[in-house]
Amino acid sequence: MGEKRFMKGNEAIAEAAVRAGCRFFAGYPITPQNEIPEYLSWRLPEVGGAFVQGESEIASVNMVYGAAAMGTRALTSSSGPGISLKAEGISYLAAAMLPAVIVNISRGGPGLGSIQPAQSDYLQATKALGHGGFHAMVFAPNSAQEAVDVLYKAWDYAERDRNPVLVLMDGCLGNIMEEVELPPMKEMRPEDVPEWSLSRRNGRDYQGNITPIYTEMILEGINAMAGEMYKTWEQEDVQVEEFMTEDAEYIIVAYGIASRVSKEAVLKLRSEGVKIGLIRPITLFPFPKKSIETLDYNRVKCLIDIEMTIPAQMRDDIELQVKGRCPVYEYGRSGGCLLDDESVYEAIRDIIDGGDE
Repeated sequence: MGEKRFMKGNEAIAEAAVRAGCRFFAGYPITPQNEIPEYLSWRLPEVGGAFVQGESEIASVNMVYGAAAMGTRALTSSSGPGISLKAEGISYLAAAMLPAVIVNISRGGPGLGSIQPAQSDYLQATKALGHGGFHAMVFAPNSAQEAVDVLYKAWDYAERDRNPVLVLMDGCLGNIMEEVELPPMKEMRPEDVPEWSLSRRNGRDYQGNITPIYTEMILEGINAMAGEMYKTWEQEDVQVEEFMTEDAEYIIVAYGIASRVSKEAVLKLRSEGVKIGLIRPITLFPFPKKSIETLDYNRVKCLIDIEMTIPAQMRDDIELQVKGRCPVYEYGRSGGCLLDDESVYEAIRDIIDGGDE
């Protein structure tokens, strides 16, 4: 059994990162993720790591680029507008084939938005994390424990693929207090540093080159390799929870905090005799296409997208897999207004009873 603690989600993320071998963090304060840099400001020095509060989000993500180039497990975190400012640097990380982990504790938007929790960054995370058409694996845990588990493994994916990894959570999950079981501390030895890293240089004889700038022919080849990598993710790395879907006539699709509220609605409706289930994407990219595509549409009457954003941003990905075989409805709150058990239940009940949007 691992060590158990009662922790806030943001702090659990930070501790899991340290235990995963993260030894560099650079970031800039923004609500609702501030506990992550606050925690790491004292925790990283305890294990010989470095914490930097950059003068901006742009500076911070480029410091992560430098640390990652040296083979250090590096992390940055932000929310909403801060992730937008980091977008160029994240694209440069992908271009230079550098592993790093980015955490987005999302808030209401667009624009400056509100400091309250929201799920308004799905499209940014899965479709346009930065310019140039690249992708990152995007994980969406729905509890503090799952966030710990995801962060602990995130650098394994990033280093395997030499590509950044994004963890997307909303402010509810970042600030929720839950018991978590913490994993053991990974000891990062000198021989664990990747062979391609600049820290492996051997004086002036080192021939390695890490750059996001290429000639046209080389860049096309790198993009082609990335395209094959994304296909491999879809085949091997999709993570999804399917809850009571075996006989379901109605399917909710929800992730993060919305999935927890939706699961309560499923249990209540099941107690009333409604055959309803839940599909919860854990990886938003790659999206769990097969879980939706292979449903029995002779039985399933509709899918309902529940998100803490208006309009629902995941709906297009759902409808692409439904292929017109049944209606897709949506319900959500936006701008920092929270979902609650009763309103979600009533919205689903209305759809089931009357087919209302």
